Amino acid sequence: MEKNKKVYWDFSCFFDGDDDPKIEENKKIVKQKSYDFINKWKDREDYLKEPAILQEALEDYEEWVSHYGTGGDFAYYFSLRSAQDQNDTELKAKENRADDFSQKISNDARFFGMRIAKIPESEQKKFLEFEGLKKYKHHLENSFAEAKYLLSEKEENILSLESKASFSNWVNMVESFLSKEDSEIITEEGKKEKKNFSEILSLTNSKNKETRDSAGQAFNQILKKHSDVAEHEMNSILQSKKVDDELRGIERPDLGRHISDDVDSEMVDTLIEAVSEKFNVAKDFYELKSKLMGVDKLEYHERNVPYGEIDKKYSYEDATNLVLKVFKNLDQKFLEIYEGFIKNGQIDSHPKKGKSDGAFCAHNLISQPTYILLNHTDRLKDVLTIAHEVGHGINNELMREKQNALNFGTPMSTAEVASTFMEDFVLEDILKEADDELRLTIMMDKLNNDISTIFRQVACYKFEQDIHKDFREKGYLSKEEIGKLFQKNMSAYMGDFVEQSEGSENWWVYWSHIRRFFYVYSYASGLLISKSMQNSVKENPEFIEDVKEFLSAGVSDSPKNIFKKMGIDIMDKSFWEKGIKEIETLLKETEDLAKKLGKI
Repeated sequence: MEKNKKVYWDFSCFFDGDDDPKIEENKKIVKQKSYDFINKWKDREDYLKEPAILQEALEDYEEWVSHYGTGGDFAYYFSLRSAQDQNDTELKAKENRADDFSQKISNDARFFGMRIAKIPESEQKKFLEFEGLKKYKHHLENSFAEAKYLLSEKEENILSLESKASFSNWVNMVESFLSKEDSEIITEEGKKEKKNFSEILSLTNSKNKETRDSAGQAFNQILKKHSDVAEHEMNSILQSKKVDDELRGIERPDLGRHISDDVDSEMVDTLIEAVSEKFNVAKDFYELKSKLMGVDKLEYHERNVPYGEIDKKYSYEDATNLVLKVFKNLDQKFLEIYEGFIKNGQIDSHPKKGKSDGAFCAHNLISQPTYILLNHTDRLKDVLTIAHEVGHGINNELMREKQNALNFGTPMSTAEVASTFMEDFVLEDILKEADDELRLTIMMDKLNNDISTIFRQVACYKFEQDIHKDFREKGYLSKEEIGKLFQKNMSAYMGDFVEQSEGSENWWVYWSHIRRFFYVYSYASGLLISKSMQNSVKENPEFIEDVKEFLSAGVSDSPKNIFKKMGIDIMDKSFWEKGIKEIETLLKETEDLAKKLGKI
């Protein structure tokens, strides 16, 4: 590795270590700046009546959230340090204290956004049309849109305080019970070994039939054991959501998610409809997979078992160079941003004892650097992970250049666009160099991921719609009723070549996404938008300028309006169908290749 390629995070822009005296100094400054802002505006009402004074207030607010926020540098620093060493209890304690510090300020500053949101509808126009507030226009539009469903400050505080008991504790309880489970599994070496819950789930994807069946059986037994508790948990959080919606006057269970994500319900409905009408794509994929695996049907727990072998190794340096090459071909700006991440120590690349699993891209204040965590182990998947997480990072940097702090961020509906866009172009480059056997393996893996990201998540969304609707009609749902709704929606996209095996009716028990109500549509929307954009870039390389414009926009406008400026109507079903067409094309190419190789 060249000397200018750092492989650990460099925090020298923050502090010189976990006990640097500057940490306490930063804490004091953040507290002072926060309460300077809070105390200046908490007893005033003039900014709610005069646009020029609201401009001053929002400029103060922007200054505060740009450089200090509720946790400054120290809270961001300790959250990142904890990810580097999760076994260090002192670090965890420091992170928890930073979170408490941040939460207190956040609660004390809540009045500001709530009072702006409550500006009477008859007065809103003069604020939205005021020249000095132009840069904050969409921020205000969002505030005003939420106002209809806001309660009083006191009531909001009560709900916030109560949410732990009425929601979080239930969810955490079930997750905690599951995480403590273990079971004896037949390993790939043929031995019986105790494995924990997450290891058992992972082993359901083993290439070894005996191992994955052993893991599947154990997993089903664990879910069955906790299904009674999960039944009560699910009914409690459904009740909590119902009460919350009724108090706020929210008409449909998924509307709150749409409002917070800055999307029209009509857009989400169109997306769900477009994908549902193409469930045959997923069914055809599972038919192909079952043929390639030499079985009549895939059992529910083995639907994600990888086909084929990928033996090729990619060192971190090789992977980095490959991604750099692809970015250079796409756009010079993408290349420069990624090179900056490497040079400035913004990527922590390799596994280490105590380090957080998986990968993520972190950003906080607009004035703070992006940091990317990887766990590179020389697999093809790790190359794609680099492209994915750096894609998020590129998104951050493009927004940082163009937007103010109040417009810095990505709506949930488009959060995965940049990451999957970069990932797919890197995969395309890898496929060019692969022989037919490797191509088939990679294409099957890609299809498996796309089916899970788009069709499975839409099926999950429809399952959520069903359980919320039925709960509100009946008042309580038994685990058997929940299980039937779950299997109905899973079989709708899987078709006849995936068996709804005994035990699969309980797989909702561990699925954490359904506890983050109606969040899953965003996986499908992000990937389909990305695929539509990829298609446009392939047809016309100059479209990359539109892609950069989109990635720079942040939350300065709604996704609908940002796309409209690009000549794209995301309310039109054909837009979503264009993205699905990319998957259909890949599936056809994969089937043809499998036939050519005599596999089917």
